[in-house]
Amino acid sequence: MYESKKYLTIAWILVLPALLIRIFTTIYPMIETFRISFFDVKLLSGINEFVGFQNYLDIFHDTKVRESISFTIVFVVGSMVGHIVLGIILALILNMKIAGQRILRTIVLLPWAMPMVVIAMASKWAFNNDYGLINDFLRWFNPSFNLDWLIHTDTARSAVIAVDLWKDLPFFAILILAGLQFISSEIYEAGKIDGAGAIRSFFKITLPLITKNILVLSIFFTMWRITSFDVVYGMTSGGPGESTALIAYRITTEAFTNLNTGYAASIAVVLFFVMAMLSGLSMSASKRVDY
Repeated sequence: MYESKKYLTIAWILVLPALLIRIFTTIYPMIETFRISFFDVKLLSGINEFVGFQNYLDIFHDTKVRESISFTIVFVVGSMVGHIVLGIILALILNMKIAGQRILRTIVLLPWAMPMVVIAMASKWAFNNDYGLINDFLRWFNPSFNLDWLIHTDTARSAVIAVDLWKDLPFFAILILAGLQFISSEIYEAGKIDGAGAIRSFFKITLPLITKNILVLSIFFTMWRITSFDVVYGMTSGGPGESTALIAYRITTEAFTNLNTGYAASIAVVLFFVMAMLSGLSMSASKRVDY
């Protein structure tokens, strides 16, 4: 009995530093953000007044926040549809037994290994109408092609989604590939005996067996998309106007540009509860998927 208590005490002593760091870096900021959301805190004017739920009510009347929420939904849906469809295709290609397979998998991962801010700033140049790589390539097919991607709302939004997809698609595909590796070749051989071709094998064998992998990955990638900030910060700074300002970028702007920290905290709290709700629903759905 004494020995077990001794080992338990040692275990707590070893875990305590990590636990304290976690409390300081996670729990305390969450509590402080929730507290500040009930105050009107403006650093420039020195205002720090309790306003109750006024900050939360202001969210519903803020057109900039509504536009940010609108684009965030478009961004998340567009990006995740691309991740799932193209990710499965890329994973199937990487799963083929071809020469240089390992080198190909390494090359594919290079975009994911690069920092998003670097990619976003490079993309800002690439999408430039006068000297950008994208338009130079398109002018090979149409010499009169002329489009400044980041000036117009629709094209700027499409460009942001495309860059986000290009950055994280390889990692998504590699994780799908890991699921494909666990499918036994005997199952495919049995399918061939039953007369199943490549397309039928995909829909009857491959897709059902990796569906749960895709769903779980989609949960985490969706959460990351909702909190995306760096791609907009480095590429468009929310422009043109406020059309590409994701909700995380709007929070940052309110907190560090407008120095309206109370209002920024209230938006962050709402985002936290939305993500918690979506995460709970997604995890519940993933448990019910069984093939």
